[in-house]
Amino acid sequence: MFIHSKQLDELAINTIRFLSVDGVQKANSGHPGMPMACAPIVYVLYSKYMKHNPANPKWLNRDRFVLSAGHGSMLLYSILHLCGYDLSLDELKNFRQWRSKTPGHPEFGLTPGVETTTGPLGQGFANAVGMAIAQAFLAANFNQSDLKILDHYIYGICSDGDLMEGISHEAASLAGHLKLNKIIFFYDNNGISIDGKTSLAYSDDVQKRFEAYNWNVLHVRDVNDVDEIETAIQSAQKSLDKPTLIITNTHIGFGSPNKQDTSEAHGSPLGEEEVKLSKKNLGWRYDELFYVPQEVRDHFKQVKMRGEKQEVEWQKLFDDYKKKYPEKSKQLMEWIIGDLGNEWKVKLPVFEDDGKKIATRAASGNVIESLAASIPNLIGGSADLTPSNNTRAKIYEDFSASNYKGRYIRFGVREHAMGGILNGMALYGGVIPYGGTFLVFADYMRPSIRLASLSGIRPIYIFTHDSIGLGEDGPTHQSVEQLASLHAIPKLIVIRPADANETVYAWKAALEHKESPVALILSRQGLPILDQKKFPSAEGLLKGAYILYDSSDKPVVILMASGSEVDLSLRAARELEKEGIKVRAVSFPSWELFEMQPHEYKESVLPSSVLARVSVEAGVAQGWQKYTGRFGANISIEKYGASAPEKVLMEKYGFNVENVCATSKKVMSGLIY
Repeated sequence: MFIHSKQLDELAINTIRFLSVDGVQKANSGHPGMPMACAPIVYVLYSKYMKHNPANPKWLNRDRFVLSAGHGSMLLYSILHLCGYDLSLDELKNFRQWRSKTPGHPEFGLTPGVETTTGPLGQGFANAVGMAIAQAFLAANFNQSDLKILDHYIYGICSDGDLMEGISHEAASLAGHLKLNKIIFFYDNNGISIDGKTSLAYSDDVQKRFEAYNWNVLHVRDVNDVDEIETAIQSAQKSLDKPTLIITNTHIGFGSPNKQDTSEAHGSPLGEEEVKLSKKNLGWRYDELFYVPQEVRDHFKQVKMRGEKQEVEWQKLFDDYKKKYPEKSKQLMEWIIGDLGNEWKVKLPVFEDDGKKIATRAASGNVIESLAASIPNLIGGSADLTPSNNTRAKIYEDFSASNYKGRYIRFGVREHAMGGILNGMALYGGVIPYGGTFLVFADYMRPSIRLASLSGIRPIYIFTHDSIGLGEDGPTHQSVEQLASLHAIPKLIVIRPADANETVYAWKAALEHKESPVALILSRQGLPILDQKKFPSAEGLLKGAYILYDSSDKPVVILMASGSEVDLSLRAARELEKEGIKVRAVSFPSWELFEMQPHEYKESVLPSSVLARVSVEAGVAQGWQKYTGRFGANISIEKYGASAPEKVLMEKYGFNVENVCATSKKVMSGLIY
């Protein structure tokens, strides 16, 4: 470990502070207070303790850093720049500007060295728990007693706001239960929020809270005492069975004569005059904006060189590992690059029409069973709904504090944390994470789903009990608006299969699509199996929509449906055909996959010349109008459900052959506009 003079430490810390302050001031927008307060933390971590190589931000065995308090993004950008990541000084000067690598809040995939997208408070904290789960799983599978190739920490900074958010309670509880000792978080305890003092709304005893969650709790009484920070880190690294929270007393806007310890320092630029006063107050003698003293430049060159050396040393370790454990090393690399091979494809089940109905949630369970053996890094769980979601394969062992090789995660009733944890697992890499709950509870995890889409990562969501078909549990558990709300999230792939075989291809789509998350929308009630000998192959699901039934190659009316309503539209199509009406029935499981298809294909399924169109889906109609058009109609649910058996509910809400046929005839006659 390098020994640095106190003067150099202070100069480097103030460099971080004033790069951050200058960035916020130039943008005339941002949050200067947190970077001014927490600069000593990131300085100590990045320059003295973290294993990281700025020349290779994706080094497998690097320590991760998560800025859960993402509003302090200039703090992260400043330290990344100084360490030598591909983030120029010009990028710091372009903070919050069009097409810069320094957006208002950190974004994964945009800025080298940024491990996750943060800003919505609490999300980064949950991501860190997911990263720790992925690390523990991979380490348990690949580390050997003589060669530990995955051995690092997940560091982070969280704020009062992070700890107020419910997701942090959920995630902290699970992390302590699982004894994820590789997590070390600093809590920026400054006592200030946007509204004023945190005491206006917050009086938690954070130490007792985290001790109750089975965390190791340490204290840094003065964040500006570098030795105290180092002592805390060293102590945290010795924790063998608990994650660590380091409660760190800080002063928001530290050094600002008029705004330190006030809410004014939180979310607004200090102002040019206050910036000058702050620099003078902290002994900063440089007039040039965005100035980095040469001593600091030279110091961080050493930090970068040390990181490069650390990776070289690790690579030698990994070379030894490859020689001694060739199969293990080959498998690890396949997991990291996402190579699933082809074995899983040939093992996918095929469901025969034997006259029995099967719920798509049950079919999904069968698919997971088939995938479990051939995709050994498929790992997931349920938010305490395992028997209902059908998310656990028989060969799975539980992931637990005593068995990190387990592939089944008991998330507990923690939907929001589950979403954030899945994101962290996907961000860490090497695993394919999935999580299940009822569709109606997708609302509890919506912020995490949105961030997964924004980040371009691929967790898989299993949302069962997808409509009023849930039945007797009633409207509190019956999704009506959730399907439309998920469709509204950009990049999220939503798939609602019509039967067991479509469910197989829904999983195939989910595993092959790597650019964004996928949500599988599954039924509680049994659904007829579409006979693959009589109907077009369910493989049509991969294109989002396909022609299931045609009474003529020139239909005058098109019925479109997803999920459980596809069988209903088929039965209605046959009735219309008996009356001499030329009808087409389209299975439409995924708008998003359909929109990826060429125009010619979309036109072949939904000819623009056919204006009479009817959508049939047991949820709000929002979004269907794009496909039904001005002259079409939507058989939907525009109110909440009710407590009754599924068959009764479907009849009462108009999901029957008679209503579909009557609506189709009205559309054809021009009575619906």
